[in-house]
Amino acid sequence: MNNAGKHLTKYNQPFIMLPRSELRALLEVNVIGVVNCTVSALDLLKVRGGVVVNIASVASNLLVSPYGISKLAVRGLTVALATELAPFSIRVNAISPGVIDTPAVLEDFTDTMMQSVIDRQLIKRPGHVEDLVGAVLYLCSDAASFVTGETLRVSGGWPLIN
Repeated sequence: MNNAGKHLTKYNQPFIMLPRSELRALLEVNVIGVVNCTVSALDLLKVRGGVVVNIASVASNLLVSPYGISKLAVRGLTVALATELAPFSIRVNAISPGVIDTPAVLEDFTDTMMQSVIDRQLIKRPGHVEDLVGAVLYLCSDAASFVTGETLRVSGGWPLIN
């Protein structure tokens, strides 16, 4: 599973306001990191087949920040890698979580920011890491043997509504 990311709040500003060095750092972790992790496992995956699960973000649906754009790139990489790796019986999918109450998010988000997200969700609570486990297990299981190049949103129904 490719799960790494520079975080939302710091990168929630217009591209033109973000110093180029910060943009490079963001893309290096959020986009190039996915490629590096996949390539590092590729020899083993080619021998056995397997599944790659990338972690995108519902911020990729909003397209309002460099962070969201970087996570949209992860969704694009998911499709590209699924296409390239299918001949080796390797499936590639992504999960697009909403706001999950990880230590990094809790450090980044104020109570007001977290409540604002919860208010816009259909399920009125923060997401937990455990909420992602079933989605990962499904994508890695034989039940998903005909699923590749897809992004599954696990977001409590956000941003389906405003």
